Amino acid sequence: MSEDEYKITFSNNLRYYLELNEKSQAELCEYMNVSSATVSDWCNGKKMPRMDKIQTMCNWLRIEKSDLLEDKKSKNSSYYLFDDAKELAEFLYTNPEYKVLFDATRKVKKDDIQFVKEMIDRMSNKD
Repeated sequence: MSEDEYKITFSNNLRYYLELNEKSQAELCEYMNVSSATVSDWCNGKKMPRMDKIQTMCNWLRIEKSDLLEDKKSKNSSYYLFDDAKELAEFLYTNPEYKVLFDATRKVKKDDIQFVKEMIDRMSNKD
């Protein structure tokens, strides 16, 4: 992989994990104690941070260095093991207004989720 390809891979991965963790470039600037121009250069594939900075980012985002440095999309045909999960993730990505449903499940007890599932099942079986 060329240096430019490496920068692009890093920038794509960084932007992905910032979005996934609902973090902004401004928050990264503040956490890393670097300028907005520096973070912009990282996110736009113009420059690469040093390895110690990459490790600090990984700690903050709770990911591995390989998550930022490797092009995992080209190695795996799909991140998801099951087509259902892939379809649901694509739906949530293209319909962000439904993301609240996914977020809500993190704060709900298992019994409550089962209750809602049963209600949905009852409603969908109506004639």
